[in-house]
Amino acid sequence: MSLFLGIDTSNYTTSVALYDSETGEMRQQKKLLPVKEGQRGLRQSDAVFHHTAQLHALFAELLSGIDTKAIAAVGASTRPRPVSGSYMPCFTVGENTAKILSAALDIPFCGFSHQEGHIAAALYGADRLDLFTERFLAFHVSGGTTEAVLATGSGSAFSCEKLAGTLDLNAGQAIDRVGLMMGLQFPCGMALEQLALQNRAPIKTHPKLKGRDCCLSGVENLCRKQLDDGRDKREVAAFCLEYIRQALSLMTDRLLEEYGGLPLVYAGGVMSNTIIKNSFTEKYHASFAPPVYSSDNAAGIALLTCRLQEQS
Repeated sequence: MSLFLGIDTSNYTTSVALYDSETGEMRQQKKLLPVKEGQRGLRQSDAVFHHTAQLHALFAELLSGIDTKAIAAVGASTRPRPVSGSYMPCFTVGENTAKILSAALDIPFCGFSHQEGHIAAALYGADRLDLFTERFLAFHVSGGTTEAVLATGSGSAFSCEKLAGTLDLNAGQAIDRVGLMMGLQFPCGMALEQLALQNRAPIKTHPKLKGRDCCLSGVENLCRKQLDDGRDKREVAAFCLEYIRQALSLMTDRLLEEYGGLPLVYAGGVMSNTIIKNSFTEKYHASFAPPVYSSDNAAGIALLTCRLQEQS
C-alpha cells in the first residue's frame, strides 16, 4: 500500500488529506479558520496563527490507525497560482510542515499551487481523471479567486493560462459581503443559498462584461440599496446569486466562442452552490466536484503528489 499525504493551508481552511494509490480512496480532515462575528475575513498574520494551532489536531484524526511507514511522499500548496511571483503567507505553514515531515519520514516533498489543487480535486470528485493529460477550460471561483484558465495537464501538474477573471471583487467576497449585510455568519455562502432557495419573487439582473472579464462590486451596491429600500432578504439573496450566476455564464459563453469544444470544469467553493451548479450542469454539461471537493481542501494536493511520484 502506498499513501500520499497532502496539506493545504488556504486563507480560510486548514486541510489535510491522505490518498491511497491502490484503492483510490481519499481520506481528509479540514477545519475553517475562526473569524469573529461581523468581520469580512482574516488578516494573513491571523490565518498563519490559526493554521499553526489547528494542523496538529487534524493530523491526529487523519492518521489515526494509519501505518505512517506506508506514506510514500508528502505534498503541500506553496502558493496561490502556478505563476511566477504568486505568494501568500498562509501557505508557508503547510509548506514548512510538509518539509518537516519529509525530513522526519525520509520521503519526497512535492510543492504545488492552491489552484492546481482545486482543479485536481475537482477532476477526482467528478471522475474526470482523463483530463490530467488534456487541455480544458477551468473556472476557479471562490472568496480569493474568480478566474477562468486554459489548463493543460502534464499528467502530474497543470499549466494555467489565465483567460478571464474579475476586475474587482471575487465572487465569494461579494457573497460574504451581502451575507454580512443581512447579519449572516461568515463565511456566508451556505446561509445565503438557503435564503435564496426560499425566494418566490421574480429576479432580473443585468451584469456586463468588459472583454472577457466581469465586475462584481456592483452587486454589493445593488443589494445594499435593496435592503435599505426594505426588500425581503430572501429576494436580495436570490438577486445576489443570480447576478453572479449570470456573470459567470456570460464569461463561459464568451470563452466557448473562442475555445469551443474544450471540456469545462468548475472548481472552488462558490461552484458548490446548487443554484449555480444545477444551472450550469444543464446548460453546459460541465464537470463539477461534489461540495466536499469544491471548497478549499488538500485532496487535490495528495492526488497530485501521487501522480508526480508515479511519473518519477
